[in-house]
Amino acid sequence: MPVHEVLTMGRIGVDLYPEQAGVPLGEVRTFAKFLGGSPSNVAVAAARYGRRAAVITRVGADPFGEYLRAALRNFGVDDQFVGTVSGLPTPVTFCEIFPPDHFPLYFYRYPKAPDLMIFPPELDTVAIRDAGIFWVTGTGLSAEPSREATLAALKCRDKSGVTIVDLDWRPMFWGDEPRPWYAEALRHATVAVGNLDEVEIATGTRDPDEAAAALLDHGVELAVIKQGPGGVRAYTRGQTAYAQALEVKIVNGLGAGDAFGGALCHGLLSDWDLSATIHFANAAGALVASRLACADAMPTESEVRELIRAGHG
Repeated sequence: MPVHEVLTMGRIGVDLYPEQAGVPLGEVRTFAKFLGGSPSNVAVAAARYGRRAAVITRVGADPFGEYLRAALRNFGVDDQFVGTVSGLPTPVTFCEIFPPDHFPLYFYRYPKAPDLMIFPPELDTVAIRDAGIFWVTGTGLSAEPSREATLAALKCRDKSGVTIVDLDWRPMFWGDEPRPWYAEALRHATVAVGNLDEVEIATGTRDPDEAAAALLDHGVELAVIKQGPGGVRAYTRGQTAYAQALEVKIVNGLGAGDAFGGALCHGLLSDWDLSATIHFANAAGALVASRLACADAMPTESEVRELIRAGHG
């Protein structure tokens, strides 16, 4: 049995979310502070299902870095691979909340985010190879040395177990053409996950069927395409599954994808069939979209099952 059932790698930071919705950032009076960063949130989501989870990342040598380490531990996520980078502040992210579908993000990752300062020699290759699921994101490919480290981790993983590339397209983080780097990462992955914008960046098309075919041609065994109000589609070479979007009152849609990711990991580790896995992950994402926070809002399995039993899944 692997020491870590889910091991993620990449972004971490402090999310500062407005406690007043429907107003511009400059008019917000108070904020709530949360752990953030997509792969860190995915690890937290997996831990909520009882999975042994850890994250490979870096924080600054400051109080926010200490807060993030403590938050991971409190969520049950192993922080042994969280390094500290002197001279770079821990990132902070603000958002505006305009439900149901407008949540602009403002990233403060200057002069460079510590989580981009992961070097290949620092990687615990044994932990990476042995993890049940290894999860990386597109942001990790956006700059050096993180790009080299992310690709080195994927190569040493050599498609053992389940290796997931979350396309995670954030254009403000990139200074060069992303598609070749996505293609290189996907060569070493077994699963690709992305929304329509992200699969278009990786494959050149927004058509779900065409994008899935392109992702499978890159060598992955499972392509998962999130379509927002259009639901979620999942493709293997011999099977497809679809889960329609659930009707919930949207509070903050930013954590839905990470909740989906953690639930996807749980379903894959549980050996559920493709349809059951996608429906469960879809419901988990909907639950978090109905809540303010990301990491703090990740549901338990019983909460997801209750939403499904209520006829929403």
